Amino acid sequence: MKFGINTFLFTSPFTTDSIALFPKFKQWGFDSVELAIEDAAHIDAAAVRKALDDNGLVCDSICGAFGPGRDLRGTAEEQQGSVDYIKSILDIMPTLGCTILSGPMYSTVGRTEPVEDADYKQQWDTVVGHLKQLAPYAHERGLKLAIEPLNRYETDFINTVDQGLKMIADVNHEAVVLHYDTFHMNIEEKDQADAIVRAGDKLGHFHACGSDRGTPGQDHLDWTALSNALKKVNYNGPIVIESFTTDVKVIARAASIWRKLAPSQDDIAKEGLKFLKSVL
Repeated sequence: MKFGINTFLFTSPFTTDSIALFPKFKQWGFDSVELAIEDAAHIDAAAVRKALDDNGLVCDSICGAFGPGRDLRGTAEEQQGSVDYIKSILDIMPTLGCTILSGPMYSTVGRTEPVEDADYKQQWDTVVGHLKQLAPYAHERGLKLAIEPLNRYETDFINTVDQGLKMIADVNHEAVVLHYDTFHMNIEEKDQADAIVRAGDKLGHFHACGSDRGTPGQDHLDWTALSNALKKVNYNGPIVIESFTTDVKVIARAASIWRKLAPSQDDIAKEGLKFLKSVL
């Protein structure tokens, strides 16, 4: 099992210059780095790959950035913007040695609105149609699309594991898997361990976040039960810390981080990794 750190904890946007973070990630004991790439043009993929190699790190996953203008259920222009973005990230992933594109790629984050059942179904069918086109594009490159349910305050579209599994079933392609995030599912699932077991072999990516979006282990989650559930479904993918602080202002605003959740960014990474290694 590999333990990774999401770069949103330290910077936004991630650029080629952000490789300066890699030495301390390695020093702390991380195996992998989850790059949060907001635009493929922000990095020289070959240079980033070299820096990963030089520091004995890998990039197992890219954290997709689905902000304004990227919405697979939005206007025609927003849908195309999202398709273009997803393809541009998939195109650079082989150079990075990365196999998973994760995140809520079905919608712009923060889009929450009550809709009639007929409208929801139309949006659902639209997203399914796009993913049916994107899945083979990913598969041809040996890549996976990991669909992430978000909490109700960040999307009205896919909030639970069961909804995520329904999307995966409707797309019906081996390249599409589930991305599970303990922060979001702490809000939406009645029993997180049971939800992980229901995900079963569709579980393709895992974010380990504190219940307050802070340090894993310094919260109220039953991490022993989560660990047992991961073992039960034979999950052997990356375990990635994706926590946020007030230091990265644009992410703090987007994620509603209004107070310090830990003494520092470094503390979240170091203490979170120490805890996760002990329990998982």
